[in-house]
Amino acid sequence: MRRGLFAYAMLPLSCLFGRIAAARRRAYLDHPEKIQRVPVPVIVVGNIFVGGTGKTPLTIWLVQALRDAGFHPGVISRGYGADNSVVKSVTVLSSPLDVGDEPLLIAQRAQCPLVVGRDRVAAATALLEAHPEVNVIVSDDGLQHYRLARDIEIVLFDNRGVGNGWLLPAGPLRETASRQRDFTVVNGSLPAPGVSPDAFQMQLCADSAEQLRDPAQRSPLSSFNGVAPILAAAGIGNPARFFTTLRDAGLQFERLALPDHHDFAENPFADSAAEIILITEKDAVKCRQHETLKNDPRIWVVPVTAQIDRAFAERIVEKLRGHSIA
Repeated sequence: MRRGLFAYAMLPLSCLFGRIAAARRRAYLDHPEKIQRVPVPVIVVGNIFVGGTGKTPLTIWLVQALRDAGFHPGVISRGYGADNSVVKSVTVLSSPLDVGDEPLLIAQRAQCPLVVGRDRVAAATALLEAHPEVNVIVSDDGLQHYRLARDIEIVLFDNRGVGNGWLLPAGPLRETASRQRDFTVVNGSLPAPGVSPDAFQMQLCADSAEQLRDPAQRSPLSSFNGVAPILAAAGIGNPARFFTTLRDAGLQFERLALPDHHDFAENPFADSAAEIILITEKDAVKCRQHETLKNDPRIWVVPVTAQIDRAFAERIVEKLRGHSIA
């Protein structure tokens, strides 16, 4: 673990952050009357590493795994980047400006009931009122939203593992790496630095791209080999992961790393000479809101699908079977 001068300089603040975070967690664990339970089991998918680790693909995978096991899952999410002070239902026709980019992507891919809101308890309650058939809730993020009782916690890492192992601001962690949870998943190769070797491995697979303007137009990623020039753009928490996926497919391209949740209010491709522009699904939901971008024939979307050992789904279902399902 590399710890530079900045990390050591920030260590006192990191210790303070850790005490505050621990006190907040204890405030709920020591006072269970503050924790509110909804009538169905809740699975929280979250991370303790700041930045994107792949929660959205994992959530989509989990919804499908639960559906395959006979459950009727629904999803709640914060709705980052939108006005989440009010609970809102999300449909495939929602605007990312209203509900957030990741929830809209989940709604489009997972095809399940979904509600966003800063208050996870209110979101879960609204979800069950609107969709009484839902008998298990997946909370996309919300690991530190302790007021909502949860039955299963899944903590996701990627190849960065725990980084330098220190809490913010000296390191990348929101909570200590030893934080208790039910399951650990690593998005990428095992082992990951500082992560338990018994973690489940998740791989994000991409083998094709679809044209943003006309999604019916699909091509294997391999078909872009030798096409020049190509621009790959990503406005996600860890753009390097998207670029690695394309590189592993044998593509050569120019990289454009955009801020996470980039709003595309201005066209970042206006001056690009690229003949092909490859973007993530998360960015695509926002590009479709802009007339110029959604009609640019150069832009292609690269869908990714999470692959995880089926034993992981079996373990989750086994744990859920121990609960009374509404």
